[in-house]
Amino acid sequence: MARLVVVDGQHYKQRNIFGVWLGLPLITLGIYHFVWYYKINNEARRFLRDESIKPWISVLALLFGWILIVPPFYSIYQTGRRVQRMEQQAGVTSQIEPVLALIFAFIFSAHILYLQAHLNAVWDRYVNSGPASVPVA
Repeated sequence: MARLVVVDGQHYKQRNIFGVWLGLPLITLGIYHFVWYYKINNEARRFLRDESIKPWISVLALLFGWILIVPPFYSIYQTGRRVQRMEQQAGVTSQIEPVLALIFAFIFSAHILYLQAHLNAVWDRYVNSGPASVPVA
């Protein structure tokens, strides 16, 4: 179950880390991973107000980047840096290490758990600061 968080009029989702890591990808035969990756990069673009972030490019790097080997890993690292910038902007004290996200990609795709847990920490800052969340089914 996800929780909808509203920050400055924008809607973001606080997702279950195990749901995005194992549950939904198993049910959708892996497709949800790419949907999730697009969504978190789009959330980063909107939250940071950085139009240079192109969510589709990040997804394409995962889908077809394996041909050149480097693009998927660069994309994961860059997404980690975006989450780190989001944490800095939200004032989260325990911040993500993009290099760890990259390393976790080699361990059962644990980068998904790591990235989503840190995104949830950003949304927690706004949930705990006032009535900014609505449960979503």
